[in-house]
Order: sequence, then C-alpha cells, then structure tokens
Amino acid sequence: MTNQPSTRICILGGGFGGLYTALRLSEFPLERSHNLEITLVDRNDRFLFSPLLYELVTREMQTWEIAPSFVELLEQTNVKFCQGCVTGLNPQQQRVFLADGTELPYDKLVVALGGKTPLSAVPGAAERAIPFRRLEDFHRLETRLRELEQSDRSKIRVAIVGGGYSGVELACKLSERLGDRGRIRIIERSSDILSKSTEFNRQTAKAALEDHQIWLDLETEIQSVEPDAIALEYKGQVDTIPVELVMWTVGTQATELLEQFPLKRTDKGLLAIAPTFEAIGTPNIFALGDLADCRDAAGQQIPATAQAALQQADYCAWNLWASLTNRPLLPFRYQPLGEMMTLGTDRGTVSGLGVKLDGILGHLTRRLVYLYRLPTPKHQLAVGFNWMAQPLIELLS
Repeated sequence: MTNQPSTRICILGGGFGGLYTALRLSEFPLERSHNLEITLVDRNDRFLFSPLLYELVTREMQTWEIAPSFVELLEQTNVKFCQGCVTGLNPQQQRVFLADGTELPYDKLVVALGGKTPLSAVPGAAERAIPFRRLEDFHRLETRLRELEQSDRSKIRVAIVGGGYSGVELACKLSERLGDRGRIRIIERSSDILSKSTEFNRQTAKAALEDHQIWLDLETEIQSVEPDAIALEYKGQVDTIPVELVMWTVGTQATELLEQFPLKRTDKGLLAIAPTFEAIGTPNIFALGDLADCRDAAGQQIPATAQAALQQADYCAWNLWASLTNRPLLPFRYQPLGEMMTLGTDRGTVSGLGVKLDGILGHLTRRLVYLYRLPTPKHQLAVGFNWMAQPLIELLS
C-alpha cells in the first residue's frame, strides 16, 4: 500500500487574510486519501490584531492580547508556521524563496503579504513621520512619546496626517495619553473628516475631537516634514507649524516585493485576481488582502479593511478546499457589517445593521465584537478573562 502524496499549501503573510485563511482551511474536512500540509510564512513571529493597536497607546491593553505568537495560535491545528522573509517566487517550478536560502515547494499558493503606508510622495515624511499599522510602528511611537513625556517641554505638539478612521482614533488616544500637555491637530486634504463614514459616526467623532480639544486642518496639503516642523498649504498659502511628532495614517500601498513576482498586476500595482481570489493568468495561486485588486461578484471594489479581509479569508479558504475536492469555487460577495471606532478610553461608536451606539455603550460593544473576532477560542478566553479580572486587580492594588 503506497502513501498518498501530500498536497502542499503555502500561505505567504500572517495578517488577517493569511492567518484566517489558514485557520479556516484547517477546519475543513478532507477525505482520507488527502494528506494536507499547510505552511504559513511571515517575517514576524506574532500576529497583530491591528484594530486594537490604539489601545496600546493608552496602556488599556497589553501586547500579548493583541499580538499573540503564531506558534501559540496554530498549536492545535495542522498548520505549520515558518518565520522568514519572502524574496522571490517561481510559478513554473511552484517554489517560494526565502531570504535565508530556504525553498518552499507548493501545490497551491496564497499571497497575502499585506501593504504598507506610502511615505515617499512628501519630502521628509519617510525619514521623520511614523506610520501606524504595525507593532514596530507602535514601538517607535512609544519610544518617542517617552522621550517627550520625560522632557521639560510644557507642550507636546503632534500632527496627525489623515482624517480617516485611523487618524481620528489615534488622535483621541494620544490626547488622553498626553493630557494637558498635548496639542494635537489632524491634517486632512478633503473638506471633512471620515469622508467614507456614516453621518452618525462622523458627527459623533467630531464631538469627541472637540471634547479632546483636537484641531482640524481641513482642505490642507502637506508640503514637507522638517526635523521639528511641518509645512502646510491651505488655499495657496504655505505655513510652517512647529511639531515634536508627526504620525502618518493615510494611504495603503502594495509591498515592493510584488515587483519581484511574475504575476499580473493592475495599473495601480495590485495583483489582478478573479472574484474567486485566483490570480489571473497563473494557475494554483490565490491572493487576497491589501495587495490584491479585490472585486466581488458584482464588480464592486472592496475596501482595504480588516472587516473585508476577514470575509475574504472565509471565501479564499473555501475555494482552496473546493479546488482540492472537485467542488465549485464561489465568487466573493462582500457584506458591509458596519463601522466601529474608539474615541477614547471609555468612548466609542458603532454604526451598522440598524444599530447606532456611542459613548460607553459603543466602547463596550466594540470591545466585545473584537473579542469575538480574535483568531482562536483559546486566545479569546484568555483575553476575555483578563478584561474581566483587570478591574478587580486595579481595585485591590
């Protein structure tokens, strides 16, 4: 009796798209004749639940809660974790190349390497501005904040570039972190903040920004980021504003690594994929997340958000399983489930599916939804227990 050869599935990137695809795929049943090997590759050793990254700024949460290790998350699955930097891809040989010389053969490949915050368009931004999408970004921010907090400055002036969800959430957290010393401004090129949000969330956010005494510079362009200042253009006039810290929260760009991949891309540099997440023109490769030009079955452009990536992962995992079990692949159908924001340590907003909540109720609802969305039941229980125990610990300390 001969052993059935393994079907090797390699997933590049351990963000929402990659990790959740791996977890979902590991749950699907396979016939005994199938021996499935799933390998998840990421350059970091930890997953980041990025919607809760803001809670680290105000020390409401601990790093382990929002950034558990991949080994911990995958220990009760048949998914193997490989830490390494991807450097290349050969679709003909069906091999992935890592920086340490490792070659990973595959039968099916998932590309979910994520994106980055573009900083090259504005002089000085790449050298002096701090993006806010990775754990490394938080560590840079935390180091700078401690330097400023320990200094003898009476004011700590912060400029946040971008009036979208990330900019507003970060502004509120920094305001509470810095207290009376903080002087925070949001710089937005359009005529209003949260231009893609609901009116309820927009007005609730504006009220929170006003309460936190956060300035808004609307219809304003960034000309340059200097060592201790930022140059702003408003209606043709350029002013230089002194600042100690510049945070950059606007824009998403595909990683430069895609240029090394012989895969079809769009004019914007994103991977061209079908609504089933199959890479166009290259068999046995799927792609999702920030680096893919994702459109649903109706041709609707899908936003680059965690909510969208979670839904994409469900479909991508199904379609991988379907391709192995002779089932039809399903075109993606995106379901907008609403919007949530944190507007401080005990203030939030939730809008969607007929529900509109703000204040402490919005804050608690957001927390519970994200608790449910954490990757594994074991991690959900650990974090949930810690949240319940924390008030008692603080009371007794």
